[in-house]
Formats: sequence, C-alpha cells, structure tokens
Amino acid sequence: MKEKPDWLKKKLNADRSRLSEIKVMLRSLRLNTVCEEAKCPNIGECFASRTATFMILGNVCTRNCRFCAVSKGIPGSPDPKEPENISRAVHVLKLRHAVITSVTRDDLDDGGASHFVDVVRELRKNCPDTTIELLIPDLNGNWKALERIVREHPDVLNHNVETVPSLYVSVRPGATYERSIGLLRRVKEIDSSIITKSGIMVGLGEDEDEVKSVIDDLIGAGCRMLTIGQYLQPSHKHLPVVEYITPEQFESYRIFALERGFSFVASGPLVRSSYHAALGFSSLH
Repeated sequence: MKEKPDWLKKKLNADRSRLSEIKVMLRSLRLNTVCEEAKCPNIGECFASRTATFMILGNVCTRNCRFCAVSKGIPGSPDPKEPENISRAVHVLKLRHAVITSVTRDDLDDGGASHFVDVVRELRKNCPDTTIELLIPDLNGNWKALERIVREHPDVLNHNVETVPSLYVSVRPGATYERSIGLLRRVKEIDSSIITKSGIMVGLGEDEDEVKSVIDDLIGAGCRMLTIGQYLQPSHKHLPVVEYITPEQFESYRIFALERGFSFVASGPLVRSSYHAALGFSSLH
C-alpha cells in the first residue's frame, strides 16, 4: 500500500469506555453499523459523540464491489426484530438524526425496500423528534420498490454513485452509473420535496474533469447534498489507491459543486457518506 500523507493520519481521541459501551449496546440488540463493517476512519469520533450509521439487512452483501470492506457472500434472512431494535438504539443514543443504510440484497425481490419501510415506521412511531436519513442501494433498478421507500418520506434519501462512469466495471461490478443516476432522478419525480444526496470517492484513477462531470450529472438529477472523500484501501485484496488527493483539490471540488448549485457539500480526505450528516441536514433548514 502507498504511504499515507500526513493529512490522512488521524489520532483516536475518543473515550474508549464510551466506545465500548456503544459496541456492547449494539451487540445486545444484534445490530450492525457501517462504521464497523466498512472500517470507517471516523468511527472513534462518531461513536464518542453517540452517533452511528446503522446497517440493516445483515452484514453480508450480494455484490462484489472491489472498494468495500463489507463481507460478500450468501446472506441470511432479514431479522424481523431489526426495525424495533433500531428504534430502541436510536432512543438510547438520543440521536437527533438517524442514518440507516444496508448491504445490497439482490436475493430479495424488492431489494430490501420493505425492511427500510418498516424501519422508518418504527422510528416515526418511537422517535418522532429524530430526523431520518436513508442511504439505499440501487434495488437492482426496481422502481416500484423505490417508490415504497420514497412514500415513507425520509428527511434525506441518499444513494452513492461512488465513482466516475469509466471506473464502474473495475470498481462496482454488478452496478451501473446510469442506474444510480436514474434512481436519484426517479426519487425527485416521485416526491420533489425530498432532499436527495449522493457521494463519490476519489483517488481510484479518475481525473478532475470526470469528477466535475459527475457533479454536473448529480445536479441534473436533482441532487442537492454531496460528499466527496478519499478512497482508502481496506486490505490488500481490495483495489489499490492510485492517488492521494490533496486537501486543496478537495476544496476545489467543494467550491465547484457549490457553484453548480449544491446546497451542502462535504469534501475532504476523511469525509464519508454519513460524516456530519446531521450538520448537513440542519444546514438546509
């Protein structure tokens, strides 16, 4: 692996007892977080501030994306108690903004949409003051399943395009750029009032013009929130880092995206899809 530059070296200044407390609570409720499964570099900061991005539908993905640390294989059946347990965890953590994502479940007819619906309903019932952000997979292009999720009116609906079109074959086998852009566009067609969000990783071999083209495509699809972060290789089995993007280039992308019409842009080496999600949502209100 390439030597990480100084701007990517981050000390864990979190209260370890609090980290342990949260992990124990999550295990007791049989809940997964993308923070742990995807080896997020911000896990200490977020757990210490009692924030977590919950990952529903298990911890085994049916896709084989070459950037992601989540386990791949044949997943088990969805846990019917998971929606209730999510709402219990959100209540215990006293979250004002809950982020819910999932593994991709191509084995399910609706891609797991009904499970997302159940989670939203449990949160609305038991945590009415908590705003809800969903980070959903592409549902294999099942737009009827997408409509079921949209009709629950989450406060933010996020779907990451992850990379530029030219790298999809190597980075996201099983997905297509057109499908992801189409999903974001379809959300706004179903309910124009929902805030849509997306994210992209850089450092995989894309060039600046390609990133700017993705930003333009997202604006064209009605997206108004954007995250841009550095790809970090989870293990030697994953795609290597081609380039470490400088903080100055991240700032250049942020300014470009704002000029193109985005309302909120988080762009930086350690930015991830759900990093400071509550701050991003509150800035739009």
